[in-house]
Amino acid sequence: MSFKKNNGWQRLDNAAKIFPSNSTKRDTKVFRFCCELTEPVDPVLLQPALEATLESFPLYRAVLKRGLFWYYFEQSDLPATVQPELAAPCQPLYIKGQKNLLFAVTYYRCRINLEIYHALTDGTGAMNMLQLLVSHYLALRHPEDFPHGRAAIPYDASMAQRMDDSFYKYYSGRRHPRQKEPNACQISGSRLAENRIRVTEGVLSVRQLLDLAHQYDCTLTIFLTAVFLQATSWEIPQKALKKPVVASVPVNLRQYFHSQSARNFFGVINVGYDFLHGSDQLAAIIASLKADFARELTREKLEQRMDSFGALERNPFIKLVPLSLKDPVLHLAGWASGQKNTVAISNVGKVKLPPTLQPYVRLFSVFVSTEKVQVCLCSCGDALTASFTSPFASTEIEKNFFRILTGMGAAVQLDCSTPESWLLPPSPTGPEKEVP
Repeated sequence: MSFKKNNGWQRLDNAAKIFPSNSTKRDTKVFRFCCELTEPVDPVLLQPALEATLESFPLYRAVLKRGLFWYYFEQSDLPATVQPELAAPCQPLYIKGQKNLLFAVTYYRCRINLEIYHALTDGTGAMNMLQLLVSHYLALRHPEDFPHGRAAIPYDASMAQRMDDSFYKYYSGRRHPRQKEPNACQISGSRLAENRIRVTEGVLSVRQLLDLAHQYDCTLTIFLTAVFLQATSWEIPQKALKKPVVASVPVNLRQYFHSQSARNFFGVINVGYDFLHGSDQLAAIIASLKADFARELTREKLEQRMDSFGALERNPFIKLVPLSLKDPVLHLAGWASGQKNTVAISNVGKVKLPPTLQPYVRLFSVFVSTEKVQVCLCSCGDALTASFTSPFASTEIEKNFFRILTGMGAAVQLDCSTPESWLLPPSPTGPEKEVP
Protein backbone atom coordinates (compact mmCIF):
# COMPACT_ATOMS: atom_id res chain seq x y z
CA MET A 1 0.00 0.00 0.00
CA SER A 2 1.52 3.35 -1.00
CA PHE A 3 1.34 6.80 0.61
CA LYS A 4 -0.53 8.10 -2.44
CA LYS A 5 -3.33 5.54 -2.06
CA ASN A 6 -3.61 6.45 1.61
CA ASN A 7 -3.58 10.25 1.21
CA GLY A 8 -0.11 10.67 2.64
CA TRP A 9 -0.28 8.29 5.59
CA GLN A 10 0.62 4.65 6.21
CA ARG A 11 -0.29 2.12 8.89
CA LEU A 12 2.43 0.60 11.04
CA ASP A 13 2.96 -3.09 10.43
CA ASN A 14 2.15 -5.55 13.22
CA ALA A 15 5.70 -5.77 14.61
CA ALA A 16 6.18 -1.98 14.50
CA LYS A 17 3.21 -1.25 16.78
CA ILE A 18 5.08 -2.28 19.93
CA PHE A 19 8.08 0.03 19.45
CA PRO A 20 6.68 3.57 20.01
CA SER A 21 5.15 2.56 23.34
CA ASN A 22 8.42 0.97 24.49
CA SER A 23 10.92 3.56 23.26
CA THR A 24 12.74 5.13 26.21
CA LYS A 25 15.98 7.00 26.84
CA ARG A 26 17.35 3.72 28.18
CA ASP A 27 16.32 1.76 25.07
CA THR A 28 15.69 3.95 22.04
CA LYS A 29 14.78 1.03 19.70
CA VAL A 30 17.41 2.31 17.27
CA PHE A 31 19.95 0.14 15.52
CA ARG A 32 23.06 1.07 13.62
CA PHE A 33 24.37 -0.58 10.46
CA CYS A 34 27.93 0.28 9.46
CA CYS A 35 29.98 -0.21 6.33
CA GLU A 36 33.71 0.27 6.76
CA LEU A 37 35.41 1.17 3.51
CA THR A 38 39.09 0.88 2.63
CA GLU A 39 39.40 4.68 2.25
CA PRO A 40 38.04 7.77 4.02
CA VAL A 41 34.46 8.77 3.25
CA ASP A 42 33.88 11.87 1.12
CA PRO A 43 30.77 13.54 2.65
CA VAL A 44 30.25 15.73 -0.42
CA LEU A 45 29.57 12.59 -2.48
CA LEU A 46 27.74 10.74 0.28
CA GLN A 47 24.92 13.34 0.26
CA PRO A 48 23.79 12.81 -3.38
CA ALA A 49 24.23 9.06 -2.86
CA LEU A 50 21.74 9.25 0.03
CA GLU A 51 19.26 11.26 -2.04
CA ALA A 52 19.44 8.70 -4.84
CA THR A 53 18.97 5.86 -2.34
CA LEU A 54 15.85 7.38 -0.81
CA GLU A 55 14.11 7.31 -4.17
CA SER A 56 13.99 3.53 -3.74
CA PHE A 57 12.80 3.70 -0.09
CA PRO A 58 10.04 6.35 0.07
CA LEU A 59 8.59 4.92 3.30
CA TYR A 60 11.77 5.89 5.13
CA ARG A 61 11.04 9.58 4.53
CA ALA A 62 8.07 9.28 6.88
CA VAL A 63 7.58 10.76 10.33
CA LEU A 64 5.74 9.01 13.15
CA LYS A 65 2.44 10.51 14.31
CA ARG A 66 -0.04 9.72 17.07
CA GLY A 67 -3.59 8.93 15.98
CA LEU A 68 -6.67 8.45 18.13
CA PHE A 69 -6.30 4.66 18.17
CA TRP A 70 -2.87 3.82 16.69
CA TYR A 71 0.40 5.40 15.66
CA TYR A 72 0.85 5.93 11.93
CA PHE A 73 3.45 7.15 9.42
CA GLU A 74 2.96 10.45 7.63
CA GLN A 75 4.73 11.33 4.41
CA SER A 76 7.30 14.06 4.94
CA ASP A 77 9.39 16.45 2.88
CA LEU A 78 11.99 16.91 5.64
CA PRO A 79 15.50 16.95 4.17
CA ALA A 80 17.79 14.01 4.90
CA THR A 81 21.24 15.46 5.50
CA VAL A 82 24.46 13.51 5.93
CA GLN A 83 26.27 14.50 9.13
CA PRO A 84 29.64 13.70 10.71
CA GLU A 85 29.40 11.25 13.59
CA LEU A 86 29.52 13.35 16.75
CA ALA A 87 26.98 11.87 19.19
CA ALA A 88 26.98 8.56 21.02
CA PRO A 89 25.47 5.70 18.99
CA CYS A 90 21.77 4.86 18.91
CA GLN A 91 20.48 8.18 20.20
CA PRO A 92 16.68 8.68 20.04
CA LEU A 93 15.28 9.17 16.54
CA TYR A 94 11.63 9.14 17.59
CA ILE A 95 10.99 11.93 20.07
CA LYS A 96 7.40 12.32 21.20
CA GLY A 97 5.90 15.56 19.96
CA GLN A 98 8.69 16.27 17.46
CA LYS A 99 8.60 15.86 13.70
CA ASN A 100 11.79 13.95 12.91
CA LEU A 101 12.93 11.58 10.22
CA LEU A 102 13.34 8.12 11.70
CA PHE A 103 16.78 7.43 10.27
CA ALA A 104 20.15 9.18 10.13
CA VAL A 105 23.25 8.77 7.98
CA THR A 106 26.59 9.74 9.51
CA TYR A 107 30.23 9.14 8.67
CA TYR A 108 33.49 8.79 10.56
CA ARG A 109 36.81 8.28 8.82
CA CYS A 110 36.27 5.20 6.61
CA ARG A 111 32.87 4.30 8.04
CA ILE A 112 29.36 5.00 6.75
CA ASN A 113 26.69 4.63 9.45
CA LEU A 114 22.96 4.14 8.96
CA GLU A 115 20.91 4.47 12.14
CA ILE A 116 17.24 3.64 11.87
CA TYR A 117 14.23 3.39 14.17
CA HIS A 118 12.91 -0.15 14.43
CA ALA A 119 9.30 0.86 13.70
CA LEU A 120 10.39 1.67 10.13
CA THR A 121 12.06 -1.62 9.25
CA ASP A 122 14.00 -4.62 10.47
CA GLY A 123 17.60 -5.67 9.91
CA THR A 124 16.99 -6.96 6.39
CA GLY A 125 15.38 -3.72 5.24
CA ALA A 126 18.12 -1.60 6.80
CA MET A 127 20.89 -3.69 5.28
CA ASN A 128 19.32 -3.45 1.83
CA MET A 129 19.21 0.33 2.18
CA LEU A 130 22.82 0.54 3.36
CA GLN A 131 24.06 -1.66 0.53
CA LEU A 132 22.26 0.54 -2.01
CA LEU A 133 23.69 3.67 -0.37
CA VAL A 134 27.22 2.23 -0.56
CA SER A 135 26.67 1.24 -4.19
CA HIS A 136 25.54 4.76 -5.15
CA TYR A 137 28.40 6.32 -3.18
CA LEU A 138 31.15 4.20 -4.71
CA ALA A 139 29.82 4.86 -8.23
CA LEU A 140 30.22 8.59 -7.53
CA ARG A 141 33.55 8.17 -5.78
CA HIS A 142 35.09 5.96 -8.49
CA PRO A 143 33.27 6.73 -11.76
CA GLU A 144 36.11 5.19 -13.77
CA ASP A 145 35.28 1.78 -12.26
CA PHE A 146 31.52 2.16 -12.75
CA PRO A 147 31.12 3.58 -16.29
CA HIS A 148 27.55 2.26 -16.53
CA GLY A 149 26.40 3.54 -13.15
CA ARG A 150 26.19 1.94 -9.75
CA ALA A 151 26.62 -1.79 -9.22
CA ALA A 152 23.38 -3.72 -8.87
CA ILE A 153 22.81 -5.09 -5.38
CA PRO A 154 20.88 -8.36 -4.90
CA TYR A 155 17.60 -6.60 -4.05
CA ASP A 156 15.45 -5.78 -7.05
CA ALA A 157 11.98 -5.64 -5.52
CA SER A 158 9.33 -3.45 -7.12
CA MET A 159 8.02 -0.44 -5.21
CA ALA A 160 4.82 -2.31 -4.37
CA GLN A 161 6.84 -5.23 -3.00
CA ARG A 162 8.97 -2.91 -0.89
CA MET A 163 5.90 -1.23 0.64
CA ASP A 164 4.16 -4.56 1.27
CA ASP A 165 2.84 -5.31 4.78
CA SER A 166 3.72 -9.00 4.86
CA PHE A 167 2.24 -9.52 8.32
CA TYR A 168 -1.14 -8.53 6.90
CA LYS A 169 -0.59 -10.66 3.80
CA TYR A 170 0.21 -13.86 5.69
CA TYR A 171 -2.27 -13.56 8.55
CA SER A 172 -4.36 -16.73 8.30
CA GLY A 173 -7.00 -15.94 10.92
CA ARG A 174 -6.64 -19.40 12.47
CA ARG A 175 -6.77 -19.71 16.24
CA HIS A 176 -3.97 -21.52 18.02
CA PRO A 177 -3.49 -22.67 21.62
CA ARG A 178 -1.47 -20.21 23.68
CA GLN A 179 2.14 -21.16 24.24
CA LYS A 180 3.26 -20.28 27.76
CA GLU A 181 6.97 -19.63 28.25
CA PRO A 182 8.73 -19.60 31.64
CA ASN A 183 10.48 -16.51 32.88
CA ALA A 184 14.24 -16.40 32.38
CA CYS A 185 16.93 -15.36 34.83
CA GLN A 186 17.90 -11.70 34.52
CA ILE A 187 21.28 -9.99 34.58
CA SER A 188 21.77 -7.35 37.25
CA GLY A 189 24.58 -4.95 37.97
CA SER A 190 25.71 -1.34 37.84
CA ARG A 191 24.63 0.49 34.71
CA LEU A 192 26.52 3.07 32.72
CA ALA A 193 25.70 6.70 33.43
CA GLU A 194 23.33 8.79 31.32
CA ASN A 195 21.61 5.75 29.77
CA ARG A 196 24.67 5.01 27.65
CA ILE A 197 25.48 1.71 26.03
CA ARG A 198 28.92 0.17 25.68
CA VAL A 199 29.84 -1.17 22.23
CA THR A 200 32.44 -3.92 21.97
CA GLU A 201 33.33 -5.41 18.59
CA GLY A 202 35.44 -8.34 17.52
CA VAL A 203 36.19 -9.50 13.97
CA LEU A 204 36.55 -13.25 13.39
CA SER A 205 37.09 -15.58 10.46
CA VAL A 206 33.90 -17.10 9.05
CA ARG A 207 35.87 -20.13 7.88
CA GLN A 208 37.34 -20.76 11.34
CA LEU A 209 33.96 -20.42 13.04
CA LEU A 210 32.27 -22.75 10.54
CA ASP A 211 34.99 -25.33 11.16
CA LEU A 212 34.30 -25.13 14.90
CA ALA A 213 30.52 -25.31 14.39
CA HIS A 214 30.89 -28.35 12.13
CA GLN A 215 32.84 -30.12 14.87
CA TYR A 216 29.60 -30.01 16.86
CA ASP A 217 27.43 -30.77 13.80
CA CYS A 218 25.49 -27.52 14.11
CA THR A 219 24.98 -24.21 12.34
CA LEU A 220 27.06 -21.11 12.99
CA THR A 221 24.12 -19.41 14.72
CA ILE A 222 23.54 -22.31 17.11
CA PHE A 223 27.26 -22.57 17.87
CA LEU A 224 27.66 -18.88 18.72
CA THR A 225 24.38 -18.83 20.67
CA ALA A 226 25.72 -21.68 22.80
CA VAL A 227 29.01 -19.84 23.37
CA PHE A 228 27.04 -16.72 24.35
CA LEU A 229 24.84 -18.61 26.82
CA GLN A 230 27.88 -20.30 28.38
CA ALA A 231 29.70 -16.95 28.65
CA THR A 232 26.61 -15.42 30.27
CA SER A 233 26.07 -18.27 32.75
CA TRP A 234 29.54 -17.75 34.24
CA GLU A 235 28.45 -14.29 35.44
CA ILE A 236 25.10 -15.25 36.98
CA PRO A 237 24.92 -16.14 40.70
CA GLN A 238 24.08 -19.78 41.39
CA LYS A 239 20.80 -18.97 43.11
CA ALA A 240 19.61 -17.06 40.02
CA LEU A 241 20.21 -20.13 37.84
CA LYS A 242 17.00 -21.62 39.18
CA LYS A 243 15.59 -20.04 36.04
CA PRO A 244 16.98 -20.88 32.60
CA VAL A 245 19.44 -18.65 30.76
CA VAL A 246 17.53 -17.71 27.60
CA ALA A 247 18.56 -15.96 24.40
CA SER A 248 16.05 -14.03 22.31
CA VAL A 249 16.71 -14.70 18.61
CA PRO A 250 15.09 -12.59 15.86
CA VAL A 251 14.07 -14.61 12.78
CA ASN A 252 13.89 -13.22 9.25
CA LEU A 253 10.43 -14.42 8.15
CA ARG A 254 11.34 -13.83 4.51
CA GLN A 255 13.21 -17.13 4.69
CA TYR A 256 9.92 -18.94 5.38
CA PHE A 257 7.30 -16.77 3.63
CA HIS A 258 7.89 -15.17 0.25
CA SER A 259 8.36 -11.45 0.76
CA GLN A 260 10.60 -8.64 -0.45
CA SER A 261 9.14 -6.06 1.90
CA ALA A 262 11.38 -3.20 3.03
CA ARG A 263 9.27 -2.98 6.19
CA ASN A 264 9.41 -5.14 9.31
CA PHE A 265 8.90 -8.82 8.67
CA PHE A 266 10.54 -10.74 11.48
CA GLY A 267 9.62 -12.99 14.35
CA VAL A 268 11.36 -13.81 17.62
CA ILE A 269 12.06 -17.15 19.23
CA ASN A 270 13.44 -17.80 22.71
CA VAL A 271 15.98 -20.59 23.17
CA GLY A 272 17.62 -21.40 26.48
CA TYR A 273 19.42 -23.81 28.73
CA ASP A 274 18.98 -25.03 32.31
CA PHE A 275 22.46 -24.64 33.79
CA LEU A 276 21.32 -25.65 37.26
CA HIS A 277 20.41 -29.19 36.26
CA GLY A 278 22.34 -29.66 33.00
CA SER A 279 26.02 -29.95 32.19
CA ASP A 280 27.76 -26.65 31.57
CA GLN A 281 29.86 -28.16 28.78
CA LEU A 282 29.49 -26.57 25.37
CA ALA A 283 28.52 -29.85 23.69
CA ALA A 284 25.55 -30.27 26.04
CA ILE A 285 24.40 -26.69 25.51
CA ILE A 286 24.61 -27.12 21.73
CA ALA A 287 22.64 -30.38 21.81
CA SER A 288 19.84 -28.66 23.74
CA LEU A 289 19.82 -25.64 21.45
CA LYS A 290 19.68 -27.81 18.33
CA ALA A 291 16.44 -29.31 19.62
CA ASP A 292 15.05 -25.84 20.45
CA PHE A 293 15.89 -24.40 17.04
CA ALA A 294 14.49 -27.44 15.23
CA ARG A 295 11.22 -27.17 17.17
CA GLU A 296 10.78 -23.40 16.82
CA LEU A 297 12.05 -22.75 13.29
CA THR A 298 9.25 -24.28 11.25
CA ARG A 299 6.79 -22.46 9.04
CA GLU A 300 3.89 -23.83 11.10
CA LYS A 301 5.35 -22.61 14.40
CA LEU A 302 6.25 -19.18 13.03
CA GLU A 303 2.79 -18.84 11.48
CA GLN A 304 1.23 -19.58 14.86
CA ARG A 305 3.18 -16.71 16.41
CA MET A 306 2.20 -14.34 13.58
CA ASP A 307 -1.46 -15.30 13.89
CA SER A 308 -1.43 -14.76 17.66
CA PHE A 309 -0.11 -11.21 17.35
CA GLY A 310 -2.30 -10.51 14.33
CA ALA A 311 -5.40 -11.59 16.21
CA LEU A 312 -4.68 -9.09 19.00
CA GLU A 313 -4.35 -6.26 16.49
CA ARG A 314 -7.67 -7.22 14.86
CA ASN A 315 -9.60 -7.67 18.11
CA PRO A 316 -12.63 -5.30 17.83
CA PHE A 317 -12.39 -4.24 21.46
CA ILE A 318 -8.65 -3.46 21.25
CA LYS A 319 -9.21 -1.49 18.05
CA LEU A 320 -11.60 0.86 19.87
CA VAL A 321 -9.34 1.48 22.86
CA PRO A 322 -7.78 4.99 22.61
CA LEU A 323 -4.04 5.14 22.06
CA SER A 324 -3.59 6.94 25.39
CA LEU A 325 -4.78 3.72 27.08
CA LYS A 326 -3.05 1.36 24.65
CA ASP A 327 0.36 2.92 25.34
CA PRO A 328 0.74 1.76 28.97
CA VAL A 329 -0.67 -1.68 28.10
CA LEU A 330 1.79 -2.10 25.22
CA HIS A 331 4.61 -0.92 27.48
CA LEU A 332 3.64 -3.53 30.06
CA ALA A 333 3.48 -6.18 27.33
CA GLY A 334 6.99 -5.21 26.25
CA TRP A 335 8.25 -5.52 29.82
CA ALA A 336 6.58 -8.92 30.26
CA SER A 337 8.13 -10.13 27.01
CA GLY A 338 11.55 -9.04 28.27
CA GLN A 339 11.17 -11.27 31.32
CA LYS A 340 11.22 -14.31 29.03
CA ASN A 341 14.85 -13.82 27.98
CA THR A 342 18.21 -13.08 29.56
CA VAL A 343 20.21 -11.88 26.55
CA ALA A 344 19.68 -11.43 22.81
CA ILE A 345 21.60 -12.58 19.76
CA SER A 346 20.85 -11.52 16.19
CA ASN A 347 22.55 -12.97 13.13
CA VAL A 348 21.92 -10.56 10.26
CA GLY A 349 23.68 -13.01 7.96
CA LYS A 350 26.07 -12.69 5.07
CA VAL A 351 26.30 -9.52 3.02
CA LYS A 352 26.68 -10.53 -0.63
CA LEU A 353 28.32 -7.66 -2.47
CA PRO A 354 28.76 -7.44 -6.24
CA PRO A 355 32.39 -8.21 -7.21
CA THR A 356 32.97 -4.61 -8.34
CA LEU A 357 32.25 -3.29 -4.83
CA GLN A 358 34.32 -5.79 -2.87
CA PRO A 359 37.75 -4.11 -3.29
CA TYR A 360 36.42 -0.97 -1.59
CA VAL A 361 34.70 -2.61 1.42
CA ARG A 362 36.48 -3.97 4.48
CA LEU A 363 33.53 -5.12 6.58
CA PHE A 364 29.94 -4.58 7.70
CA SER A 365 28.70 -4.50 11.28
CA VAL A 366 25.48 -3.89 13.18
CA PHE A 367 24.50 -3.18 16.76
CA VAL A 368 21.41 -2.03 18.61
CA SER A 369 20.24 -0.07 21.62
CA THR A 370 19.38 -2.45 24.43
CA GLU A 371 18.47 -2.86 28.08
CA LYS A 372 20.20 -6.24 28.15
CA VAL A 373 23.46 -7.63 26.82
CA GLN A 374 23.02 -8.22 23.10
CA VAL A 375 25.32 -9.39 20.32
CA CYS A 376 24.71 -8.87 16.62
CA LEU A 377 26.52 -10.93 13.98
CA CYS A 378 27.19 -9.82 10.43
CA SER A 379 29.62 -11.20 7.85
CA CYS A 380 31.10 -9.98 4.59
CA GLY A 381 33.56 -12.23 2.81
CA ASP A 382 35.52 -14.10 5.49
CA ALA A 383 35.12 -11.32 8.09
CA LEU A 384 32.40 -11.85 10.71
CA THR A 385 31.84 -8.95 13.07
CA ALA A 386 30.41 -9.74 16.51
CA SER A 387 29.13 -6.46 17.98
CA PHE A 388 28.10 -6.40 21.64
CA THR A 389 26.00 -3.67 23.18
CA SER A 390 25.37 -3.50 26.89
CA PRO A 391 24.05 -0.93 29.39
CA PHE A 392 26.13 -2.51 32.19
CA ALA A 393 29.47 -1.32 33.56
CA SER A 394 30.79 -4.89 33.65
CA THR A 395 32.26 -6.35 30.47
CA GLU A 396 32.76 -9.88 31.80
CA ILE A 397 30.23 -11.54 29.49
CA GLU A 398 31.81 -10.06 26.38
CA LYS A 399 35.28 -11.02 27.62
CA ASN A 400 34.13 -14.58 28.36
CA PHE A 401 32.63 -14.88 24.85
CA PHE A 402 35.82 -13.96 23.04
CA ARG A 403 38.02 -15.97 25.42
CA ILE A 404 35.98 -19.11 24.82
CA LEU A 405 36.48 -18.71 21.07
CA THR A 406 40.21 -17.98 21.29
CA GLY A 407 40.54 -20.94 23.63
CA MET A 408 39.15 -23.08 20.79
CA GLY A 409 41.70 -21.69 18.35
CA ALA A 410 39.72 -18.88 16.68
CA ALA A 411 41.57 -15.68 15.86
CA VAL A 412 39.85 -12.50 17.09
CA GLN A 413 40.65 -8.90 16.22
CA LEU A 414 39.19 -6.66 18.92
CA ASP A 415 38.43 -2.97 18.62
CA CYS A 416 41.25 -0.71 19.72
CA SER A 417 39.68 0.15 23.11
CA THR A 418 39.52 -3.48 24.30
CA PRO A 419 42.48 -4.93 26.26
CA GLU A 420 44.43 -7.74 24.60
CA SER A 421 44.19 -9.73 27.85
CA TRP A 422 40.63 -10.57 26.81
CA LEU A 423 42.06 -13.00 24.28
CA LEU A 424 43.71 -15.19 26.91
CA PRO A 425 42.02 -18.62 27.06
CA PRO A 426 39.46 -19.16 29.84
CA SER A 427 40.20 -21.25 32.89
CA PRO A 428 39.32 -24.95 32.37
CA THR A 429 36.99 -24.71 35.38
CA GLY A 430 35.20 -21.56 34.34
CA PRO A 431 35.76 -17.84 34.08
CA GLU A 432 38.76 -16.04 35.44
CA LYS A 433 37.61 -13.34 37.80
CA GLU A 434 40.85 -11.37 37.60
CA VAL A 435 42.30 -10.10 34.36
CA PRO A 436 46.11 -10.36 34.35
